[in-house]
Amino acid sequence: MWAQQLTGPGTLQPVEVPAPAAGDLRAGEVLVALEHGGICGSDLPYFRAGGRPVVEPGRLASAPPGFPMHEIVGRVHASRDPGVAAGDRVVGWASASDALAELVVTLGSGLHPVTADGPGPTTVAAQPLACVMYAVDQLGDLRGKRAAVLGLGAIGLLFAWELRQRGAATVVGVDPVDRTAHAAAFGLDEVLVTGSRPWSESLGPADRPDVIVEAVGHQTATVGDAVRAVADGGTVYCFGIPVRDAYPIDVYAVVRRNLRIIGGLTKERRAVLGRALAHLERFPHVAEQLVTNVRPATDAAAAYAAACRPTAGRLKTVLAL
Repeated sequence: MWAQQLTGPGTLQPVEVPAPAAGDLRAGEVLVALEHGGICGSDLPYFRAGGRPVVEPGRLASAPPGFPMHEIVGRVHASRDPGVAAGDRVVGWASASDALAELVVTLGSGLHPVTADGPGPTTVAAQPLACVMYAVDQLGDLRGKRAAVLGLGAIGLLFAWELRQRGAATVVGVDPVDRTAHAAAFGLDEVLVTGSRPWSESLGPADRPDVIVEAVGHQTATVGDAVRAVADGGTVYCFGIPVRDAYPIDVYAVVRRNLRIIGGLTKERRAVLGRALAHLERFPHVAEQLVTNVRPATDAAAAYAAACRPTAGRLKTVLAL
């Protein structure tokens, strides 16, 4: 089967590799023929570095064929998970992030059948929306609260939308890339075209949000800016996969100002995917606005490289596999 393999920093090469066999599936695993895959911000540090991190700091492991891609839509060829059957069209996670390929073996618990025959590129959006919905679940009652989102890429805009859906009184977005054109579609009251540091330093006590979602990722400074900017007694949610073992945080401010800093991985994946699919059926414009670029798998290297350079007008890129 065909696959793309990460062979060095910013370098993807087409390769031919043996296809996984249905007879080799273990309990809980599913073999999926891939249709579309979304490029996620959490894939990009690996693409830039040219490999996967290992336990020893500063070292990289070679990347398997298909890495790094985990947001998928495809058709089940064989299943050893009772929740999905051969022939089902599914959306969700490739559990080993190796889905830049013709076929992938993944855990069925991270997949949900797609009953509507919608286009694959927008169906992919159910996966990042599921992550966002699960994260917002952890924030508790948001009704009447002031919220801010740092980083208005695809994930940040989904957070803005979901915060507003959960009753936030105001939602402000902060990003040095101008995302004003997307504000209305994703429920933002205001878009500030600036970095998180000058924004956090400009706030007076009355201006500080009750909840801040740090959706930039891949560096450490914005977490500190969020801690500085949030209101006393407020909450900072750190979204995404950390790229360092330790992040500098002003613990004095956390203690003295009664702050809460939380994060986490998405659990109960099939259930939350079902919620995300139902939400997108009700609000199809969310996925339609989110997916701005669809490219063939043969353009994967260029698509990943472009995703590393955020620009106005480009949000989620999906590859046709």
